[in-house]
Parts: sequence; structure tokens; C-alpha cells
Amino acid sequence: MKIEDFKSGVYQQQFKFKNFIPARINFEWIWSDPKINSLLSQANQYLGELNAFSFYVPDVNIFIRMHLVKEATTSSKIEGTRTEFNDALLNKENINPEKRNDWDEVHNYIEAMDYSINQLDKIPVSTRLLKEAHKILLKGVRGEYKTPGEFRTSQNWIGGATLDDAVFIPPPHTEISELMSDIENFLHNENINVPHLIKIAIAHYQFETIHPFLDGNGRIGRLLITLYLVSSTILKRPTLYLSDYFEKHRTLYYENLNHVRLTNNLLRWIKFFLVAVIETSKTGIETFHNILKLKDDAEKKILKTGKKITNAQVLLKNLFSNPIVTSSDVCKMLKVTPASANSLINDFVQIGILREITGAKRNRVFGFNKYIELFTKNN
Repeated sequence: MKIEDFKSGVYQQQFKFKNFIPARINFEWIWSDPKINSLLSQANQYLGELNAFSFYVPDVNIFIRMHLVKEATTSSKIEGTRTEFNDALLNKENINPEKRNDWDEVHNYIEAMDYSINQLDKIPVSTRLLKEAHKILLKGVRGEYKTPGEFRTSQNWIGGATLDDAVFIPPPHTEISELMSDIENFLHNENINVPHLIKIAIAHYQFETIHPFLDGNGRIGRLLITLYLVSSTILKRPTLYLSDYFEKHRTLYYENLNHVRLTNNLLRWIKFFLVAVIETSKTGIETFHNILKLKDDAEKKILKTGKKITNAQVLLKNLFSNPIVTSSDVCKMLKVTPASANSLINDFVQIGILREITGAKRNRVFGFNKYIELFTKNN
């Protein structure tokens, strides 16, 4: 299938509206536009550089935790949640009660990502795995009554208040199983020569067009990208998350997806996707370099804690995965008395690693702000 000749699908008349029935995608894709080759080469280069950190950075999973939180926050923000990155790092009891539903949605997404990534050793990228992630995503939140973990059995739509003024109406539920099987077969088809980034760009477009769930399609569709890159060993660890780029260019993101359905222009979407990979990889590379520099500086600073050095090393290591702490957190982490925990926290404040972030005299909360800023400075 030549990308330039792609016909995205057809509209099917229902009683009062028209569904869009997408064309199948399980083909060998080729193209003649040389720009795709150039972007694909750059994307693979920067993705390779980003992936290298997973091999030579000790305890890389500690730092990946922050990437998960960042992805969950920005992917959920695209869907309208109000939880900011710093809020997502707090414990639930420290969140304004009015924002706790949004906080729950973000943390469900973190749990869904954690679960599905860890399951890749047992379950391939598949409708089964996506359904399991979806079930976790909607657990106990606003979408909990929208058949968590199951494909929809009714019509949904995108944009507008009703089907009558919808911007886009996905295929009927009777088409979903066959269409999702087509995506799954495409991703695992070893008889076709299609670069992985082209494959997942097309698969993400197709997933969002099918919109197989009643809620959570955007987040699961973006999670699909990471799951595929890890399962295909393009990434050793989940270090690339595109939601931040998609959120910053939200209008273009939606326009380019919809443009395929309206004009068959799949090339435009693929170019946008590859640019997203390039720019996100560059940001990730810079972030990892800055993390390693900050880690080196912090390890030198804690030498000043003297006899507390062993506990200081444990606390510092934990701060790279959970950079906001209380005295109670440190007590549990180190199994020490409140007095010892407060003493070590005060040392970390004095040497410039932690800073109190509430301004309160009681129930104080401390943040590893220089580390947090590495993930928020471009917001």
C-alpha cells in the first residue's frame, strides 16, 4: 500500500447520522515522499541516543518513575483533567478535595502504565493488554460506569454535545472487534517490511479513529505507542512519552488525525508523528544529561552529612523517584525516629537539596525542587 494512495475509509449512513468506517491497515506500506525518509532517519537517531541511557545509567528505573508521572499528567491534561505535575507528586491527603477526582485519574493512569509495561514479558501488545490497562484506568473515577476493560457496545462520538452536532462519529460497535484485530495483526505481522515508527504512527491513528472504548481512548491510544516501542525492543525501558508534545500542540494533534479521515492525507499525520518523536527524544536526552549532573552534584553535597551518610544516600536515591517527602515519609523509609528524620531533612535543606514548599510550621512538605524543575521547565 502506497501511503500517498491511501483511502482512509467511507462514511456509512445510519438513521440520523453517518459513521466513519476506516479502511484496514494490515499492509506493507511504501511511500515516495523523501521527507519521510529524512524524518525517519532523524527520529531513529535521536531515539537511539535516548535509549542508550537505559543501558549505562545505574538504577535507571528510579528516574523513569518521573517520566511516568509526567506522561500521566500531560496525557490526562489533554483529556481535560486539572492535576498539575507537582500535584501528581503529592500524596492524596495533601490534595485539595475538589481536585482529588482528577488526581485519582492521573494515578490510575500511572498504575495502568506500570501494569501494562510490566506485563509485556507475559502478554504481547494486544487487545487483551489494552483492555486490562483500560480497566485500571477507569477504576473508581468518572468513567467507572463506562464498561471499564471492555469495548463499547453503543455508539460514541468526538466533539459536540450529541450525535447531531458531533465533529466525528467513529464506526459502530459491531465493527470494533474486526478493526482492532486488524491493528493487532498489523503490529505483529513479520511478513511485511515496515519501519517500527511508521507502524505505530499508523496504528495510533487507526486506534483513535476506531475509538473502541466509551471513555479513555486518548490515554490508551497514547499508551499503545510506548508499549509497542518497548515490546519491539526499540526502547529497552519506557523513556519516550509523546503526550507532552501532543499537549503542547494539541490543536495540530487533533487536526492532523482528523485530516486523514477528511482528505486521506496520511503523510501529514506521519510527518507530525515523526517530528514529535524527534523533539521529544531531544528533550529526553537533555533531561537525562541534566539528571546525571544533578545526581553527581547531590552525591557530593550529602558527604557533608557526616555520620548520617548511609541514611542520606538512601534518602537521596528515593528522592529521584519520589521527590516530595514529609518527615513521616522519611521515618518509614529509613525506619528512624521523627527526631532523626527531621534532623536529616534539615541537613538536606541546609545543603540545598530539599526546600520546604508549603510555608507552614506544621505538616511540612519538602521538595527536591531542582529535580522537579527538570520536568517542568518547558511547561
